[in-house]
Amino acid sequence: MNRLTRPAAYEAYLDDLTGPAHAPPELAHHAGAGDVIGRAVSRRLEQLGAELVGLSHDVHAHPELGFEEHHAAAAVADLVRRSGIDIEVGTFGLETSFRAVVGEGAPRVAIIAEYDALPGIGHACGHNIICSAGVGAFLAVAPFVADLGGSVELIGTPAEEGGSGKEIIARAGGFDGIDCAMMVHPGGAASATCVYLGMRQVEVDFHGLSAHASAYPFMGRNALDGCVSAYSMIAQLRQHFVPGDRVHGVITNGGSKPNIVPDLASALYYLRSERVDTLIELTDRLDDIFAAAAAGTGTEVDVRWDPAALLMPVRNNLSLATRYVEAQEARGRPTPLRSPVPSGSTDMGNVSVRVPSIHPKIAVSPPTVAIHTEEFATYAGGSHGDAAVIDGAFGLAMTALDYLADPELRAATAAEFAAAGGPVDVPALDR
Repeated sequence: MNRLTRPAAYEAYLDDLTGPAHAPPELAHHAGAGDVIGRAVSRRLEQLGAELVGLSHDVHAHPELGFEEHHAAAAVADLVRRSGIDIEVGTFGLETSFRAVVGEGAPRVAIIAEYDALPGIGHACGHNIICSAGVGAFLAVAPFVADLGGSVELIGTPAEEGGSGKEIIARAGGFDGIDCAMMVHPGGAASATCVYLGMRQVEVDFHGLSAHASAYPFMGRNALDGCVSAYSMIAQLRQHFVPGDRVHGVITNGGSKPNIVPDLASALYYLRSERVDTLIELTDRLDDIFAAAAAGTGTEVDVRWDPAALLMPVRNNLSLATRYVEAQEARGRPTPLRSPVPSGSTDMGNVSVRVPSIHPKIAVSPPTVAIHTEEFATYAGGSHGDAAVIDGAFGLAMTALDYLADPELRAATAAEFAAAGGPVDVPALDR
């Protein structure tokens, strides 16, 4: 008798593929802020262009890791203050976060900036562009907010590359009362919405017994064998993943010398999935693998889940994304509403399940150039990146102003968010 059962999360995945639960809403055209304001925003960005590109180059030339972005935060603060707007640095309990506001009261729009870099390869994810485009959008909308009503906030979010700065800010109340949020990310192709996967991390240590690998190997228990066995079993599991799921890892400690049986070996894995329930299913499977690898090699294993906060899948708001598409078309950048290709993961997902959000991509390189490479870092600091700063700022600025100006757009945005499940807290998973 077969005692195995199929995972409930995977059955739910199949149900969604064949059912209407996630059918896209019918999108209406919304009037937005209008062409007159659009032309005025373009002129404003022309005036700001040199300073925004200069900010992008400055951040690019001074790459800083997460929670250490003091130069970037100071550079942003200097530009915002020179524009006559107050800004606070060191907000939400984070030294390198910042916040500035124009206007007053509701509706409230948040424009988000990122500015951390990657170790060794600098701004190979183009966060210098994200930062400068976000700042540019904020400064571009500033003259128009008072007439339209409501307010726009610039929120600087440290440590996207592994520190979950947005989740820390959210838990500190940084997005409480915000009606919608937005940012733009550079890449190899443009798209107003992408499939950004949820992600969690796991650190594992296998513990064995050291011994002389030649004279007394029978006295040892090889921790590296446990680590490699787990790595191999995870590779075998991949053929049974839900399409789009990812698990990738590195062995961070494999021992010291070949003639010493390793008594400690360590690995770090990222797990990614489009849904939280299938992400939890992956968690269960890896827990079983780590235990089996330890049992089979006579070692012991310590498993530590989520040294940084769980990243939620991005919930794209198509009503807002459609306005971004129209704004980019006005800049001569045709932008598809959807991309069928799964992307990476981002802590913007943790914002998007709390308030209606968009996280579009703007092209700065050929599609064959992958982010997180030295080649992409070169594009991010070059002329293609410079153009993306201005065009991305225009897209965000017009989406924000459309939202403030158009009550029907606000209603459609809110209705779509409610239909997708409304606001949720990021789950505190017990492992």
